[in-house]
Amino acid sequence: MHLDKTLKELGFSEKEAKVYLASLELGPHPVQDISRRANVNRATTYVMIESLTARGMMSSFEKGKKRFFTAEHPDRLFNLLKDQQKEIKEKEDLINKMMPDLMAINAASESQPRVRFFEGIEGAHAIQQDIIESKADSIEHILNLDEYRKHFTDDDFPEHREKIKKAKIDFKGIITTNGEPPADYQSNPAFKEFKFINKEKFSFPGEIVIYGNKVAIMTYKGKAMGVIIENPEINQMISLMFNLAYNAV
Repeated sequence: MHLDKTLKELGFSEKEAKVYLASLELGPHPVQDISRRANVNRATTYVMIESLTARGMMSSFEKGKKRFFTAEHPDRLFNLLKDQQKEIKEKEDLINKMMPDLMAINAASESQPRVRFFEGIEGAHAIQQDIIESKADSIEHILNLDEYRKHFTDDDFPEHREKIKKAKIDFKGIITTNGEPPADYQSNPAFKEFKFINKEKFSFPGEIVIYGNKVAIMTYKGKAMGVIIENPEINQMISLMFNLAYNAV
């Protein structure tokens, strides 16, 4: 058995383990002998002896004009373990004492909206991927289809559209366009609760997707850009506004 490695697992440093084992093997000896046997320089050996003495694993005595150092019986390792267990218990008690304050800080942090910004087609892909990965039970959607098509085609998000088609999601939407609703919107059961209105009646410049506890907002005027806001209160407010608009058109 590699005793030095085992002692390190019990909390000894590498040099503490070497000094303790050398002293245990030698018995009472001056520091220079322990240093030589441990292959640790003399100054460092003194520091290790002080550390081990503080932990009850070594002691010293004077004989004549010399000071001798000796390792305590290995049974002391059990006392060391008990000290560590006591220390762990004290730290557990400290954590339990702090926990209410830490939980309050965490709750305050979680209540703050988390906002991520995106740009271009890569950003739109990232938003679409976040919607898919959210596994939301319901999605509410507002889209200016004409502005959207200035940046993207129906082939830009095939994975997203296929997963929406297959998923059993309560999917409602308001689509604004000057043209006819696309054929796939009309034939796809996933879009049966979509309402199509003339964009002159509802001049909406971009896209909003309400899902999970998030809201994704994209604008298509100029360079496409958007944000995902993660906050249950904001999600609920935007959802209420969506439903007011949905029931009014």
